[in-house]
Amino acid sequence: MISNTAAVLRAATLCAAVSVASAASAGVDELPQDIQDKLYNPDLLDPNQPIGDSAYRDFVAKNPPPWTIGYASSYAGNTWRAAVMDRLQNEIIPKWKDLGMIDEVIITQSNLNDATQIQQIRQLVDQGVDAIVVCCSNPTALNASVEYAYNNDVAVFSGIGYLTSPYSVNSSANFVVGGRMMGEWMAEEIGGEGRVLNVEGIPGASASDSQNVGIEAAMAEYPDIEVKGPIAGMWTDQVAQAEVQRWLATNPGKLDGILIQSASELGALRALQQSGRPMVPITIGSEMGALCYWRNNPDYVSAAIHAWPPGDDFEMIWNIMMRTLQGQGPKIQSILTTPVKMTKEEMMEAIPEDCSEQSAGWYHPGIEEWAGKDFLDNFFLRPADPEAYDPASHSAAQ
Repeated sequence: MISNTAAVLRAATLCAAVSVASAASAGVDELPQDIQDKLYNPDLLDPNQPIGDSAYRDFVAKNPPPWTIGYASSYAGNTWRAAVMDRLQNEIIPKWKDLGMIDEVIITQSNLNDATQIQQIRQLVDQGVDAIVVCCSNPTALNASVEYAYNNDVAVFSGIGYLTSPYSVNSSANFVVGGRMMGEWMAEEIGGEGRVLNVEGIPGASASDSQNVGIEAAMAEYPDIEVKGPIAGMWTDQVAQAEVQRWLATNPGKLDGILIQSASELGALRALQQSGRPMVPITIGSEMGALCYWRNNPDYVSAAIHAWPPGDDFEMIWNIMMRTLQGQGPKIQSILTTPVKMTKEEMMEAIPEDCSEQSAGWYHPGIEEWAGKDFLDNFFLRPADPEAYDPASHSAAQ
């Protein structure tokens, strides 16, 4: 356990974080101005996104490496989560074991049941993990369990969406920026007028709600676009296909486009194909099947927007976690990056000609383009290459 002095220091840090969380904070002010302007501008930020000082500015893992990590996943039923597991099990775990910094990763699944995930987090703490990563979870339901972890010196990291707890470190793209990019692209694609269907992800999940905030803000600037919905695609192609088909069957009027969050765009494409309607533009993200349809029909749309490539997104929170355990000190509660826009020319180069429109795989821009080492350095008080850390040098807070 850490000493009383360290505990008092961390408690004081937390009080400071809470007092500034709703306003401009030292953590935000410590970021480069271009990052502040692009990703932390209040006009382009989910109003519930925590941006106070991190409670982990002076945190050091109480145990030396190799560490035991808990991954409390909220869902396993879509291709996005499968791609996360692929990156975690086949790349991240072997790499960090070879570096001598992790012993094992304990994985739990709660199947969108908040009570189950809360229980699983507490069990992971009681099992003695050194840190916990949660994914795409309810922004408030887990807060008491996150505090329980913090009080037991277990750091909690929320990947691909935020928790409102001051004891969590969050990371993702700025989903409001991503939603605005999607909405603005759609408006330009259909000439600023028409009728579009909005298909959100999982209602209540911060990543879904934040994207919707951006989409609605963008659409509000185009009074000649009528937005229908939202309907819930649940970030799952099969669900999105059924919901879009149902909507099309009961809404026979003209449709000019579909705003849809990954991982659902392939489902929307299939629904359109089976409906016999014109193939109107949809917002393509990173699903390979949908990108392959575009590859085979190059004039279908003008761009894709990669809002959360799963492997890159998970590796981002993992790298933030490793830096924090090493004592690098995150400045701010939420570390955000920018969605990546892909042009037709870039798509034609990146997606192979022999791709499959039935593919359940995902395209990844790559961790260095998504949130590389130099970029993450901006968010830490004592930045260093986490892969170069010497496990033998680790000493807990004294």
